[in-house]
Amino acid sequence: MIKLYADYHTHTVYSHGKGNIMENVEAAVEKGLKEICISDHGPGHFSYGVKHSSFKEMREEIDVINKKVTGIKVLLGVEANLTSMDGDIDIREEDKKYLDILLMGYHTAVIPKSIRDAKGLYFDNLWAKISPSVHRKARLNNTRAMINAINKHHIDIITHPGLNITIDTVELAEAAAKSGTALEINSSHGFLTVEYVKAAMKQGVNFVINSDAHNPRDIGNFTKGIQTAQEAGLPVDRIINAVKDWE
Repeated sequence: MIKLYADYHTHTVYSHGKGNIMENVEAAVEKGLKEICISDHGPGHFSYGVKHSSFKEMREEIDVINKKVTGIKVLLGVEANLTSMDGDIDIREEDKKYLDILLMGYHTAVIPKSIRDAKGLYFDNLWAKISPSVHRKARLNNTRAMINAINKHHIDIITHPGLNITIDTVELAEAAAKSGTALEINSSHGFLTVEYVKAAMKQGVNFVINSDAHNPRDIGNFTKGIQTAQEAGLPVDRIINAVKDWE
């Protein structure tokens, strides 16, 4: 039996979530969680990414909530976007001082660092769906870009690896294990899949099960993620937000 005490991937109105920070926290308390992370989409997202200028405001709001609300710890994070083949992300160094957790994932509709990066991250992945040769090339480049990001930044969690792109799960997991980066089993998107978890867990990497909630009512909804972990035979001690002594 897997019981989780934290949800580290939740969105608010600071990006395109439906609730504010306090509403997410109240939902987490109602679900019996002990920790929650507010991790809105990075600034590189067209139209709805969190603004760089908002991090200070969010930090101050969360600090006030942590003083007022007991029984739960509220963390500030961000779901940063991969923006280049060299592993760049859309978070500045000055942004990081406000954060408790840094998450990073691949998303479309993100401003790339250069035309070369637009081709590698987006156009090649579109062609990869119909061309076996481009698929092989994209798989290699996607994996290398993710590993570059892991090595360049202190990334705590890779969100929904494998969603929308082809990656070498084993190679990514090996690099993540070395850097102490957890791979997310996403309860909304269904990634990592059972097959990916089985392949990745052999590399010694740790995992996290998150809701990826965009509405307060979905905070702590881990059903799909827990099912994936159980079907893959993932040990509880390899899940960073699992209660280890739960039976």
